[in-house]
Amino acid sequence: MKIHEYQAKKILRDYNILTPRGEVADSPEGAKEIASLLNTKVVIKAQVHAGGRGRAGGIRLATSPEEAFSVAKEILGMTLITPQTGSEGKCVRKVLVEEVSPIRKELYLGLAVDRSRHREGLVYIASEAGGMEIEETAKVAPEKIITAAVSPAVGYSPFLARKLAYGLELAKPLSHLTGFTSIVEALYRLFLDKDASLVEINPLAITEAGDIIALDTKITFDDDGLFRHPEIGAMRDESEEEPLEVEAVNAKVSYIKLDGTVGCMVNGAGLAMTTMDLIKLAGGEPANFLDVGGGASPEQVEKAFRILTSDPKVKVILVNIFGGILRCDRVAIGLIEAASKIEKRLPMVVRLQGTNVEEGRRLLQESDLTFDVAEELFQAAQKAVELSKKS
Repeated sequence: MKIHEYQAKKILRDYNILTPRGEVADSPEGAKEIASLLNTKVVIKAQVHAGGRGRAGGIRLATSPEEAFSVAKEILGMTLITPQTGSEGKCVRKVLVEEVSPIRKELYLGLAVDRSRHREGLVYIASEAGGMEIEETAKVAPEKIITAAVSPAVGYSPFLARKLAYGLELAKPLSHLTGFTSIVEALYRLFLDKDASLVEINPLAITEAGDIIALDTKITFDDDGLFRHPEIGAMRDESEEEPLEVEAVNAKVSYIKLDGTVGCMVNGAGLAMTTMDLIKLAGGEPANFLDVGGGASPEQVEKAFRILTSDPKVKVILVNIFGGILRCDRVAIGLIEAASKIEKRLPMVVRLQGTNVEEGRRLLQESDLTFDVAEELFQAAQKAVELSKKS
């Protein structure tokens, strides 16, 4: 789960990490009032779940409350198109109004789950190229990136912070060293306390006064840990998320939207990944990852079917079910009921194996609706791809 910058900064302040003074506004009048209270030059930042806001016109300066009103009026309600949002863009509903900090140096500091080393550890990533996307820095100047891995057996060690500080040439003055190392430790505590999956400060700035301050930050959380943190779950902004994915969460099915034309409905994450691979092997592109789970009811199958048919890119639906806990006849009943209730009719290829498979196939074949029933998975994938290219 992602949260907005202003929400992430509130969490940073809870861990004694300095951020600029500022407040969030949802109207030009609110932005003007905040700028008046700050009584200084301000920066107005669109609050959307996307990077590249500055290049897209979502971050602008204002030298007076009146100018803050005008800038906020232009940003609020605009559709912000960034490399992450694509042509659809994001509608700006809130802006963060902050004081402008005089900057001497910009850094990057992040903490993420380290999967490349085949262990359940964390890795710090730091760079003197603050303000740039870390992926871009890795491409153009990889020598500027410093990493420090946290051993799962040992946990956090002050050595990690010192390694990063010396790599960023923050050993002197002492105030920079102590300030930076305290932030490094705070990120580790935050990460564990809140079940985060990424904590990123970019840029982490050293001001002319010598303060170390988080000018921008991004925090994402492990969805599976949200039950422990209702206060974080309350920060969720569903308007920033893919509507079909929100609907899937409410239906208690696992769904991720992709860009292909073959919609997939599968039970089991591994089987779903295999199904997607075979669709590509057959020359097609999957439109989604959708796992209805091992014990889905006919009602959940129907909801999953509605999600698939709501995607305008989907030309055909491939259902691949291995009946164990979820019996094949229950799947067939759910598919028949769903297809009969939804006006949008799409070609459907169904591959069933496992418990009550013969009964499931019989129900599909004897229904008034048309289902292409396949016995082998690759045969089903080939048929689905063929139908998607005809539609």
